Amino acid sequence: MFDNAKSWPFSEAAALQKEHGPFSEDALVRFETGFGPSGLPHIGTFSEVARTTWVMNAFKAQTGRNAELIAFSDDMDGLRKVPLNIPNPELVAPHLGKPLSSIPDPFGCCESYSAHMNNKLCAFLDAFGFAYRFQSSTAAYRGGDFDEGLRKIAAKHDAIRDLITATLREENRETWSPFMPVCPNCGRVYTTRVVRCDGEAATVDYACDGTFGAVTGCGHTGTMPVTGGHVKVGWKVDWALRWYSYGIHYEMYGKDLIESARLSARICTLLGKKPPAGLFYEMFLDENGEKISKSVGKGLTVDTWMEYAPVESLLYYIFQNPRKAKRLFFGMIPKVVDDYIDELRKFPNAAPEARPDLAVWHLFSGKPPAYDCAVSFSTVNNLVSALGADDRDLLLSYLRQYDARTDAHMATVEDLIGKSLAFYRDFILPSKVYVKPDATWRPLFEDLLAGLRKAEGQPTDQLHALPFDIAKAHGVEPPAFFTAFYQALLGQERGPRFGSFVQLVGVSTMISMLEKALA
Repeated sequence: MFDNAKSWPFSEAAALQKEHGPFSEDALVRFETGFGPSGLPHIGTFSEVARTTWVMNAFKAQTGRNAELIAFSDDMDGLRKVPLNIPNPELVAPHLGKPLSSIPDPFGCCESYSAHMNNKLCAFLDAFGFAYRFQSSTAAYRGGDFDEGLRKIAAKHDAIRDLITATLREENRETWSPFMPVCPNCGRVYTTRVVRCDGEAATVDYACDGTFGAVTGCGHTGTMPVTGGHVKVGWKVDWALRWYSYGIHYEMYGKDLIESARLSARICTLLGKKPPAGLFYEMFLDENGEKISKSVGKGLTVDTWMEYAPVESLLYYIFQNPRKAKRLFFGMIPKVVDDYIDELRKFPNAAPEARPDLAVWHLFSGKPPAYDCAVSFSTVNNLVSALGADDRDLLLSYLRQYDARTDAHMATVEDLIGKSLAFYRDFILPSKVYVKPDATWRPLFEDLLAGLRKAEGQPTDQLHALPFDIAKAHGVEPPAFFTAFYQALLGQERGPRFGSFVQLVGVSTMISMLEKALA
């Protein structure tokens, strides 16, 4: 059933099997995602974990093999500047250049800066039901997970150095080493340099005499082993070290890291293991097409999306072609939610062999919830706009009249009502501008009102042609009439199809709205 699946997670799973398979029945296939704990988990973290999970689940479905996802935190990385969005920055400033796991927690609740962020990461992933194994970089270095790989890096120091320095500017080549000693005197990692590496003894001579920003090394010198957490390795080497040490089979990465991934793959091969398969994905953009920056706080967050829409709709959007850059902004929410709901409706009627190609199959591990109700996010939005009401019971009564299946999906519909009310309050209501019909449009409105009065008691699905006929009779283009109609009734230039609108609110309510507009 899954061999012919065409959705991208199954394509990635097939590529993984081709590159690293066949896997024995008792194999544990490892997938990895990385997290930088200098800040809180964000939508990039969320999307990478979700996408990797979909590939892992597709792989398990295809092969029946066991797999796990390692969520790796780079908490041995140093902190270069004090983030703008943390409390008590004065607690952090004296520790710039130290590993994140050696910096006090400015929030005052955890043993270190990175412990706070790591706890937030795990709570974040747990809240969405992701299955993963958390791994701290500090624990990996200090606990010996990396010792074998670190000895190999020391033994191949010059070969790795040649690989990396070829990509560096001339002024950075002379002092570069894969190793970044943690100074035992001041605790910093960004002010040290390797003076000499003894590959056979797996030790480095170091000096803490560097400078970055306003921070200067303490001047300490000495010799230390590369094992046991005394050193860390730089980013591209660290990535390869993780792949080598944990036997990672699959990891995806952003388009901005393509060259880093290629270099890390070469280093992993040099250490003696095959690098993982992987996929590069495009970035998230804001409404203006600019890359979303977590430090500046641009763009939508997962939490703000959930204020206005179900989180499953965000996952649905993230699922769509990862190789295509995606804009994230508030105005897109109604369409995304409607597209998600529409696919839920389609799923039961899809052929069994076609279902794994649908996003909702992956969102719900093959068992999406049933939803055959006509109520969508836009339906509720249009109703709220028409009635100008925030009475949930009133809205629900209209929706029940609109579709009798509403009661069978009460939890989903009530959630849509709550989200839609929040969206209406924050984004639609402030921009409403009602325009009274002038002398040009008033005769058309009067004819529409008369037509609706005649139609009371008739099926509403037969009323869609009414405004078109009126526009034609007056020699007016229908789109212009609809703009005037929605400006007068809803305070906006666009709205739902006329027939659907009347079906939603009912003929009598529509008559009242027109009478009010003409008053």
